[in-house]
Amino acid sequence: MASLRDIKTRITSTKKTSQITRAMQMVSAAKLNRAENNAKAFGPYMGKIQEVVASIAHGSSGVSHPMLENRQVKRTGYLVITSDRGLAGAFNSNVLRSVYQAMQQRHQSQEEYAVIAIGKIGREFFRKRGVNVISEITGIGDETSFADIKDIASQTVNMYADGTFDELYMFYNHFVSAIQQDVTEKKLLPLTDLSTSKNMTSYEFEPSQEEILEVLLPQYAESLIYGALLDSKASEHAARMSAMKSATDNAKEIINGLTLSYNRARQAAITQEITEIVGGASALE
Repeated sequence: MASLRDIKTRITSTKKTSQITRAMQMVSAAKLNRAENNAKAFGPYMGKIQEVVASIAHGSSGVSHPMLENRQVKRTGYLVITSDRGLAGAFNSNVLRSVYQAMQQRHQSQEEYAVIAIGKIGREFFRKRGVNVISEITGIGDETSFADIKDIASQTVNMYADGTFDELYMFYNHFVSAIQQDVTEKKLLPLTDLSTSKNMTSYEFEPSQEEILEVLLPQYAESLIYGALLDSKASEHAARMSAMKSATDNAKEIINGLTLSYNRARQAAITQEITEIVGGASALE
């Protein structure tokens, strides 16, 4: 049985740990509120630009563009969004497991695919498994602007345009609520799943639709990446907040158990001392 000093030391250290996890929970809650607002604020822009692109792509003029057409797939790119830090529960492991399983099922060799990694956790995961990480970016802050990821977003789109990849998939955590984040796979390029609506606004284009698509489609693909990153940031803070709350609750349970053990051990020690005193007094009579 552990000594009173050992139990007291464990109680003290566990209390300090719970204070840290509680502080991290509160910080993540504050960051979640801002990240969720950023993700929601970006939604109307994405909806409108998608409507314009779909209006041109599915219009009666029959406009075509390489980014809208399927081609023979020789090599696939996977853009994977993770965090730079852990302590976020299953946030990173869920998305990494999902994309790695997809790679194993779809490809016969590692020559058929490569990874664009956003986040340190994902980069290290694929490097340890010998997967080709063709491009990467780490150290993205909590208040992410498009300028922070413009280079890698443009590079990703250009790798499809120049034939490095014949298709591009994006894996990230979609924010549903503070307690639910869903791993999402989205086909980034080619843009073959543009949704259309019967109530779609009619547009008149100037200059020509071909010229507009030439500029708008790369911007739209880059915006998809940025939108997924905002979504992933909100999911990361929600996952870390939940993980730290669970850690704080577990620490409280451990402290309660240790306190009970400490009181029992202390009571046993006092009883033992009283017994020894009584026994010594009886021996003197």
